[in-house]
Amino acid sequence: MTSGATFSVIGADVTIRGDLEASADLHVDGTVLGDITCASLVQGASSRIEGAVKADSARLSGTVKGAITARELIVLKSARIEGDVQYETLTIEQGASVEGRFAPELAAISAPRAGGEAEEGEPRLHLAG
Repeated sequence: MTSGATFSVIGADVTIRGDLEASADLHVDGTVLGDITCASLVQGASSRIEGAVKADSARLSGTVKGAITARELIVLKSARIEGDVQYETLTIEQGASVEGRFAPELAAISAPRAGGEAEEGEPRLHLAG
């Protein structure tokens, strides 16, 4: 983060009904009933999001009911996700619950690979050791 970077926090006692767009990083501890678009999302373990999530990076530890698109996605063991997931890099902690389909982000599969042929639609999953 640069010294001028900012972030916004949705507290545990807050419920938002409607879509959120943030140019800054977003930390959600409360409930969001709508879509979220932001640069970076950190979700608290007791929070709930019902809507699509689009972020450059997302670290999820609460409940998400909706599609997720993130270049870098980390799903922590307390996370409960119901929805399809698109990603470039994915880390899932043991114990996390995900009900949906996984697919690499479209930008990740559209670039040709030199010297080899990658199958389109083949997920790229990185497991933490």
